[in-house]
Parts: sequence; C-alpha cells; structure tokens
Amino acid sequence: MASHRRPRQPSRARVTVLTTAAAAAVVLSANAANAAPSEKLSKDEVKAKVDKLYEEAEQATEKLDGAKDKQQKLQKEISTIQDNVARGQEDLNKLRDGLGSLATAQYRSGGIDPSVQLFLSSDPDDYLDKASTLDQLSGQQVEALKKIQDKQRELAQERAEATDKLKDLSATRTELAKQKSAVQSKLADAQKILNTLTAKEKAALDAEQAQAASRASSRVNLGNTGSASGRAGAAFSAAQSVIGSPYVYGASGPSSFDCSGLTSWAYAQAGVTIPRTSEAQANAGTRIYSQSDLKVGDLVIFYGDFHHVGLYAGNGQVLHAPHTGAVVRYEAIGDMTFEFGVRI
Repeated sequence: MASHRRPRQPSRARVTVLTTAAAAAVVLSANAANAAPSEKLSKDEVKAKVDKLYEEAEQATEKLDGAKDKQQKLQKEISTIQDNVARGQEDLNKLRDGLGSLATAQYRSGGIDPSVQLFLSSDPDDYLDKASTLDQLSGQQVEALKKIQDKQRELAQERAEATDKLKDLSATRTELAKQKSAVQSKLADAQKILNTLTAKEKAALDAEQAQAASRASSRVNLGNTGSASGRAGAAFSAAQSVIGSPYVYGASGPSSFDCSGLTSWAYAQAGVTIPRTSEAQANAGTRIYSQSDLKVGDLVIFYGDFHHVGLYAGNGQVLHAPHTGAVVRYEAIGDMTFEFGVRI
C-alpha cells in the first residue's frame, strides 16, 4: 500500500547552504567564462619590462650605496668621538687626582683648606659661586678648577654628539635594509619575467645585447684618450682593464661593480678620490652640458635623478656597468637619457 506521508522538507539552514553554494558556482562559472586567457609576452616586451625593473633596481642601488657610505662614515666618526671621550675622561681623572693629592697633603699638615674642600665639590660651578667670597684661592687653584670645568663641558658635548650620531646610525641602518629589500624585490621580479622566455628566446636576447656591445666597442675612438687629462686618462684605462666584469649591486671592485662603484674605483686607481654614489659624483667637478665637449675619462651622468653614471669613451660612447645580468662594457650614450658630463 502506497504511503501518503508528506515528503520531508529541507531545513532552512540546509536551504541557505545549498543556495549559497549554487550562487558561488554561478559566479565562478561567470568569472571563468569572462577571464581573458593569459598571453605570453614577446621577447621585446619582456626586454622592455625587464629593462624598466633594472632601472628601478639601480635607483634603489644608488640609495643603498649612499646609505652604506653614510653608515661607514658615521661609524668612523662615532669611533673617533668615543676615543676622544675615553682620553678626556682620563685627563679629567688626572686633574681630580691632583686636587685630591693637594687635599691629602693639607689634611696631613693639620686640616683641609676651605678652598680645597670646595675644589672637591661634585659641582664645580657651585664651587665657583661659593668661592667668590673666599680670598684663600690661589691663581694656581683657580686655573686647576677651570681646567676641570672645561674638560667636563667638553666631555658632555662629545657624549651628546655621540648620542645623536648613534641615533642617525640606527636610522641609516633601517634605510639600508629598506633599500636592499627594494633592490632584491625588483631583481626577483625581473628574473620571473625572464623565466617566461624559452631557451631560444633567451639566447636571441643575449645575442642582441652582445652585438650592441660589440658595435659600441668598435665605435670607440681610442685616439681621443690623449685629449683627456692625465688622471682622467688613467681612470679610463683602469676601467678598460675590467671590461667584462659582472655588475653586482653595491659592489665597487676589483672584480665586480655597480655603476658608481666602477667610476669611483677607476678614479681611485688614478689616485683621485670621488664620492661613492652617482648623485654625489654629479657634483664632484665641472659640468659639461654639450656631448661634443666631452673628453675621454669624463664622468657621464644619466637620467633626471642622476641614478646612473659611466665614463666617456669617445665617439659618442660610454664605458659603464649597466645593470644586473650585464658586464662592464661600452654602450652608445644615446641609448640612455643623457644629462651632462662631469670633469673631475
């Protein structure tokens, strides 16, 4: 006999769950239908994106170099101040010991002179105020106390300076870590894009870059070297000796370089110290705004924020450390945004 029992209705909670699941399925289906298939970038598009990331990485690299240079200078300054404080404290202790010896001698002879008691006060300024009413102070005693006061003030100033520089050093280290992270992030993004190329495409891209470097090298007018000043010519020769060395961010030789690391190293080989970063090197000499006035060995500054630098090689070419993945090589000035030259 057929049952006439009413079919069981689903609970409200179950209906809600089923409805939500169905709605989600509809949304996912719609998204899948509307999503554009990912398109593979062409070799030239990859190069353009990677070049942009390399440029951004180099901007961060120059800031990294600046922070690193500042950190080294601060550490040296702090070390010098701490040494001065230590020596100053020794001098102060000797001055105090001298006053103590005077007090001991007076005590043994029958008592401590009131003026000497005040000498040994923990507050020399307070002592002078009180001592102004005493006639017992000798010129030698007054001079000794003033030396103590001067030394105390000097030490207080140096300790305050050291404290300020330590705070600056801490901030610099934070900036250093920030810029290092920025460089690494840009380089990682560039590598991801490069990894989308096939082996054949990578080989073709490498071949194009090698051909461009070869063409630039052939255009270099080495006969112009003699027109450079002695030290500029020596710096250029030093840079030529490391052609083919890899670009490594933050490196300044002798086996790897970033852009300003190469130029600062090259001039150091010629006995000339120039700043570490491209931005600072832009202000290290006389600016040359016309490319036709450049001489071999002049610094060449690129881009509006001065984040790239090379050495003029003659005939419209520059010798530089381009970017990660490249080596020290010649390149046409016109391949980058020329700002001006700098004659050291």
